[in-house]
This record gives sequence, C-alpha cells and structure tokens, in this order.
Amino acid sequence: MAFPESGTEAPQSGFDTGPETSGALDALRRVFGYDAFREGQAGIIDHVVAGGDALVLMPTGGGKSLCYQIPSLVRKGVGVVISPLIALMQDQVDALRALGVRAGFLNSTQDLDERRVVEAEFVAGEIDLLYLAPERLRVPATIDLLDRGSIALFAIDEAHCVSQWGHDFRPDYLMLSGLHERWPDVPRIALTATATEATRAEIASRLNLESARHFVASFDRPNIQYRIEPKSDPKRQLLHLLRTEHAGDAGIVYCLSRNSVEKHAAFLSDNGIEALPYHAGLDASVRAANQSRFLREDGLVIVATIAFGMGIDKPDVRFVAHLDLPKSVEGYYQETGRAGRDGLPSTAWLAYGLQDVVNLRKMIESGEGDLAHRRRMSLHLDAMLALCETVECRRVQLLNYFGQTAEPCGNCDTCLAPPETWDATVPAQKVLSTIVRLDRERNQKFGAGQVVDILLGKKNAKVIQHDHDSLSVFGIGTDLRDVEWRGVIRQMLAQGLMAVTGEYGVLVQTEASADVLRGQRKVMMRREPERAIAKAAKAAKDRKAPVDLPPEAQPLFERLRAWRAATAKEQGVPAYVIFHDATLREIATALPTSLQALGRISGVGENKLAKYGESVLEVLNDSPE
Repeated sequence: MAFPESGTEAPQSGFDTGPETSGALDALRRVFGYDAFREGQAGIIDHVVAGGDALVLMPTGGGKSLCYQIPSLVRKGVGVVISPLIALMQDQVDALRALGVRAGFLNSTQDLDERRVVEAEFVAGEIDLLYLAPERLRVPATIDLLDRGSIALFAIDEAHCVSQWGHDFRPDYLMLSGLHERWPDVPRIALTATATEATRAEIASRLNLESARHFVASFDRPNIQYRIEPKSDPKRQLLHLLRTEHAGDAGIVYCLSRNSVEKHAAFLSDNGIEALPYHAGLDASVRAANQSRFLREDGLVIVATIAFGMGIDKPDVRFVAHLDLPKSVEGYYQETGRAGRDGLPSTAWLAYGLQDVVNLRKMIESGEGDLAHRRRMSLHLDAMLALCETVECRRVQLLNYFGQTAEPCGNCDTCLAPPETWDATVPAQKVLSTIVRLDRERNQKFGAGQVVDILLGKKNAKVIQHDHDSLSVFGIGTDLRDVEWRGVIRQMLAQGLMAVTGEYGVLVQTEASADVLRGQRKVMMRREPERAIAKAAKAAKDRKAPVDLPPEAQPLFERLRAWRAATAKEQGVPAYVIFHDATLREIATALPTSLQALGRISGVGENKLAKYGESVLEVLNDSPE
C-alpha cells in the first residue's frame, strides 16, 4: 500500500560529518556506557548511518535496538520507529530517557495535550527517536506530521509481523512498503529475531526491501539451556523446576489457552510462588497492571498465552517454560529467546505430550486458510515435533532449522544425558493393526485413549460397549505401560506413520503406514533414560550462581540490587532501566572508589553516571568491611 503523495518535497536526512564508525562508537560509549559493539552491530550501524537500507536478523538479546538507536543519534533528524508494542512504548521511552536520549511516542494511550507536546518536539527536532504503532500511519494527520519534520531513518521493528502466514501477522504492517515511495531519501532498517530464509524473502518482498542489504547474525543463544521432557503431571513438573532451580527468579510460563493460564497462575500462587496471569480475556487494566508489575518487580512469574512477550526488554528473565507444544519452531525460538537477554545462564523448558500433538493437528485441520496454508502449518508442526523427538543436540537442530550449522553444544538435555533409541517396529505394527481392525471389522475410528486401552486389554465400559474386547488385538500390548504406549503413538504421529483427523482426533493410517505393517520399514524411537531429567536439572543448578561474581562480592551485589529496586520504585520505572544485573555485578567486583572509576564500568554512560553515580558510591562506602 502506497502512502498519498506529498504536497511538498520530503525532507532529506543529513549525515554526520565525521566517519560513521567514529560517531557511532562515541555515542555507544557516551550514551550507553559500552566500549565496543557486539559482533555484527558495527557493520549494520555503519550501513544505516551512511543511508543504506537494511534487513536485520538478530536473536533476541543480541542488541537489535542499538542498530537503529545509534544511527538515529548520529544522523540528522529523528529516528521513527514503527513498533506494534503500544503497551510497551512507555517503558521503551523511559529506558532511553534514563540514558539521556530524547525519545517520545504517539499512540492511543495519550490524551490530546500529550500528543501535541510530542508532535511539537518532533517538528522542532527536539527528540531523537519517535515510536509509532503501524496503524497510526493510516491517519492522514500522522503523514502530515512526518512531512513537517526531518526524518533520520525508519526502523521497522518485529518485521516478521508482515509475514501473512506467520505466527504474529499484523495486517497494518503490509502498508509499510509505501514508506520508501513517499520518503525515498530516508533509509529503512527492518529487524526481527525469527525468520527462516523463506520468511526473510517474504519480509523483503512485502516491505519493498529487495535491494536492501541483509545482515544475518548467529541464532545461537549459548547461555540458554534447552530442555524438553514428556508430560506426566505438568503442574508438578513445573513446580519442581521452579523450586529446585529457579527459586525467586523472574520467568515466563506459556500456556495454549486462557483457562490453562488462570489455573496454572493460581496453582503457583497457592504453592508460594508469586505468579500473575496474562491473556486477552482479562480486563485491559488488569492485563496492563500485571505486565507492568512483571517488568518492574524482581522475581515475579507471569503465566501467559503467546500474546504476551513480544518486545519485552526485561533482561533478567531466568526461565521460559512451555506447558503446551508451540505451533512452530519460529514461535518456540522467539518465546524462549525472552530468557537470558543479559547473557546469564537461563533455562528454556518444555513439557509436551500426545494430547498436544492431537490438539494441534485438529486445530490445523479445522483452522482458517486454504489447503496450502494448512500444509504450511503442518510442516511447521512437523519441524517442532522433530525438535522435540530428536536424539541429537537440540541446539544443532534448532540452528539448522534457521539455515545455520553448529557443533553439539554440551548444554542441552540431549547433550547432557544422551537419550537411548530402541526398535519400536513391533509396537508400531500393533498400533496400526488395532486401527485397521477397528476400521475393517467395526467400521469405527477412535482416538489414542481407546487404542491404548484395547492394546492393554482393559475391560472398561467403553471397551465393552463397543465389543472391543473380542478383537484379535485385544490385550496384545501388555508388554508396555500406558505411558509408554502414548509415547509410541506420539512419536508415530511425529514421524508421519499415522495421522489425527476429525473433530474428535481419531487415528488414521497414512501412506507410510503400509510399509510399517508389511515390515518394510524399521521404526526407531527415542527412549528417555530415567537419569536424563535429573542430570540436566543438576547441570542447570550447578551453573545457577551469577557468572564472574566471587562469593565475597555476593552480599554487595544484593545490596546494590536492593538500592536499584528502591530507586526504580521511586521513579516508577523497571529496575533494569537503572542498571542491568551485569553492570551491578561488575561494580560489586571492581569496587570503584570514584566517579571516574565508576564511569569505566560497562553500562555506565554519562547520564547514568551523573544521575546515579553518587548514590552507588554511597552504597559501596556503606558496605561493611
């Protein structure tokens, strides 16, 4: 969608008169308090500062924001950031203002006077960054406003939202292709943390960025330990994880349904873990209040649907737990990426079971979209199931999905406790034989539960009612337990050896079933050694202590955190806006005795040094010998 033509020539953005890297590095040191760019940032920033368009793929926590914030400071004019995250704009602007960056936003949460102030600042060039929701670009007054100011760049955040069949599609993103037509001299930078090669091509096409330079960083997040385990009692499994490995930590628990969110939040709260629910069915004020508390307070757990989390910039999320199977690897990667943005050890934990597979297959079959769309969704789910069932390093498989190679990481459950494989050809044949006999002899189709009951020889009411105890396959599966049969069926579905169909999720054969029944295909399956979960949990517990923090510095670190919490509460901002944990750890270890020495700590820029320096030194001076 093109924007209407301007009545006057669009203002051209100026350039910094010095070398790009020099101006950018000065801004990094002076404003953000860092001495060097992370890998990949400098090249992107130089390209955008010089006026080039860019499509940037960088993992959550990789420093995407700096790739448009610093060019906005270095180039003449205002950096206009298109973001779908209205609820978080205030926090994003607060964090920038704490650094001394002049930032503002325009969205529906403001009254007329507030909007007029920001608009006047934009036109006068008195702000460095302006955040807008994409839907505001449908308003002619917004276009007129942008025409009256000087624009340094357009940053399109969460660019995967333009992917029409993606997990976060937002229709208003489609109109952003018109930015270049109306403001041809303004560079654009589109950024996302999740995109396969196909999605990247779709983003470039839909945003008119085919000629933009692509920057693809490594998707690896080595500080995150990926762990996936079969569901048994998911609530108790989650509680055990939190109590034994993440007591007092901030974290996110994802559930598929609103009802599940409510139940699990209440369960955790009843068991002494402060947890808040978040889903679209909550009153908007409650939802906003819960999100605000999670961002501003230490150690809270938020239980949410996947509607929560996009753009969350809370660096100290120590775990992300999934109690339902994500629909795609992209969604899983983006959601788990919200853990450990500060680079410290964190856990991505998922419990999934047979019913998850059945439910998602049913959702795909009955969902919106044409046949091609349902096939795409099935392929997404197949890739997610392959990640769950792999006997290889999970990180290797995850990175391979995004087209990157890696060596086994030594920090996922399959590396820490390699699973066994076993020949499940005969059990698979028994399952398929049961499905065949139900169909041929009774003209019936049933779900997994009934098939397992028949195999185990259970004479319950449903079996007797349908005369299933007279089938020749009745009781032929007593060599395996109920949970083992469910695992067999789950992995058969994952391998495409049978399928789920219909409203009730009945099991049916696929093209691959015949080869198994005839013995022409061997079926190998994953078997979890019983020590696997305990071993992975122990490894996570062993790495729990803050990195590079000597034991003698721990008390001072906690006092600095207490000071930070009080200061954040007084100012009404999230604690990480004051200082990140990594900065407080370095202060507690280095023990600076002057403002000059404190200013050399990573993450202490000029504005924060002036604002908080004396208070930090007081905390250090008040520390007992």
